[in-house]
Amino acid sequence: MLKPIAFAAALLASVSAFAQPADPLAKIGHIVVIFDENRSFDSMFGKFPGADGLANAGDRATQIGPDGKPYKTLPQPYDSHIKAADPRFPTNLPNKPFDMARYVPIGNKTGDMIHAFYHEQMQIDGGRMDRFASVSNGAGLVMGYYDTSKTFLWKMARQYALGDAMFHSAFGGSFLNHAFLACSCAFRWPDAPPALVAKVAADGTMIQNGQVTPDGYAVNTSQSVFLHDPKLLDPAKLVPAQTMPHIGDRLDAKGVDWAWYAGGYDDAQAGHPSEDFQFHHQPFAYFQNMAPGTPGQKAHLKDYNDLVKDIRANTLPPVVFYKPIGENNEHPGYAEIATGDKHLADVVGMLMKSPAYKDMLIVITFDENGGSWDHAAPPRRDKWGPGTRVPLVAIGPTVKNGYIDHTPYDFGSILKTIEARFGLDAVNEIDGNAYPMRALLK
Repeated sequence: MLKPIAFAAALLASVSAFAQPADPLAKIGHIVVIFDENRSFDSMFGKFPGADGLANAGDRATQIGPDGKPYKTLPQPYDSHIKAADPRFPTNLPNKPFDMARYVPIGNKTGDMIHAFYHEQMQIDGGRMDRFASVSNGAGLVMGYYDTSKTFLWKMARQYALGDAMFHSAFGGSFLNHAFLACSCAFRWPDAPPALVAKVAADGTMIQNGQVTPDGYAVNTSQSVFLHDPKLLDPAKLVPAQTMPHIGDRLDAKGVDWAWYAGGYDDAQAGHPSEDFQFHHQPFAYFQNMAPGTPGQKAHLKDYNDLVKDIRANTLPPVVFYKPIGENNEHPGYAEIATGDKHLADVVGMLMKSPAYKDMLIVITFDENGGSWDHAAPPRRDKWGPGTRVPLVAIGPTVKNGYIDHTPYDFGSILKTIEARFGLDAVNEIDGNAYPMRALLK
């Protein structure tokens, strides 16, 4: 196993005081977090000059099969759309990372890959990063990468700052990592139906997958009792109301305004969601104090159209989280990179034209790796993670130019940055002990 990496416990004399004038965070008046979907660092930025990329992969680039021996060639990539091997890819791909654009252009969809709590721990294989292909329905697809050097996000990374040591906070998928972005925690579901509970051996090995751990934490895709697909009518199969503190509570306690904006939220709240709306991407909707009709829900949970209005009217709150709707979030399977990248360009372009941009920090990252391989072994924080490395791009007038940040971050670092800037108490010890993103700033 990897040696634990201790996240900084205290980089300021006090995290309960507002950022002082000498602190680079003191220059920041607006923090905007854009949370895209399911791409590992190497799959998008593995060729970025100067970053810890594919050239450093070494033995971790070689995948082993169920028998523990290296594959002679990668198993043919699988297409989740046709539920068969993807005929666009050859059957004899070498056992190493490969450029997917040779077979599937960056604007076309690939298959999706499993990205689940127990599966990712097996894929990481104690830091050897060598079981992604064998523990995946995507087979060899996990080793694919794109040259994204022509994208808007790459351009922003070259102009501003790229983090090459951002690890998604928790093993597995979007649901759990969105929870960690909100509260540095897993949601409690102590009375989940037995059919939803995973079966796990004494050594932690998965026997049967499930949405909920044996000790009552929701870890794989689950929807909230407050906001869910209208077809899900049995409340016993929905995550119950959560009451632990979240970052919104800390902001409210200090009188700092904030909002979670999501593409398609209004339609989903009204009961006629878009096919591309992902209910499990809405972490604040799981909390009792954000239930429909509460003051918290009315004040803080908003639609993408509200984001556009607030940018144009210069009424953005100091802390903004933005979740694009499915077609714009770059998730393999139902989305692709090119459309999502154009959407990022549109949103960031609007932000840059706003008067608020003069003191803005924009943080763009991806909620998890989506089952894609990455060579960097994640540090060990606790039983939840972190998981695999994902891209991090920071943009703003006080962000260093052309900078690559090697500081180890997870999503607790986003919360810690907000807390350090606005003088908030930590939500819990996970974000309390994380590194804030000062190194990215001038």
